[in-house]
Amino acid sequence: MIKRLMAAVEELWVEYNRHPFIKGLEDGNLDRDKFKYYIIQDYLYLLEYAKVFGIGIAKAKSLDTMRLFASYVHQLTDGEMDLHRGYLGKFGITEQEVAETPRSLDNLSYTSYMLRVAYEEGEAEVVAAILACAYSYEIIARNILKNNPAAIDHPFYGEWIAGYASEEYHQENVILIDLLERLTEQATEAQKQHIIEIFVACSRYEMAFWDLAWNQSK
Repeated sequence: MIKRLMAAVEELWVEYNRHPFIKGLEDGNLDRDKFKYYIIQDYLYLLEYAKVFGIGIAKAKSLDTMRLFASYVHQLTDGEMDLHRGYLGKFGITEQEVAETPRSLDNLSYTSYMLRVAYEEGEAEVVAAILACAYSYEIIARNILKNNPAAIDHPFYGEWIAGYASEEYHQENVILIDLLERLTEQATEAQKQHIIEIFVACSRYEMAFWDLAWNQSK
């Protein structure tokens, strides 16, 4: 299934790596105000993203899948969000200030879509919605290092790149991809096409998120 998903978004994901925000991370010249806006909006995004996993727990048909979704809630709230909290600290921004910040319109639309998928669909569809974000970040970070290995040593952006290019993060994505493969083994062609549509939609939202970060859109 993952091969079909990646084929469906191949051109779009190539464009991620050409985006000026990503190129700014790659060469280390990204305007810090843009990154500050991104970190705040992404922190707000992750709060809703964690809820998608939470709904997945309720949708899980096996104890193993339930445990897996539960583990990712923990990894997000005490792992990935720690990275963001670290950057918020560098900017002198409190979590209370973030909580009082409105989500941008594109952020709100993206998270609303994922939550709708989670509430209305099944396990495989939930994983597809999640994976577009999770896996694309790994691909982006590793492509940055491919183009500029020294980017990981950048005094400000290196931590972000290292986190998403790490082997630990890669293994988390491998688990999600393996789960999706298992969940779609008996899926009909119509169901698989629907899962592809969800993955493509979330990938388009990911591009919109990079745009909002670059433009600091409200």
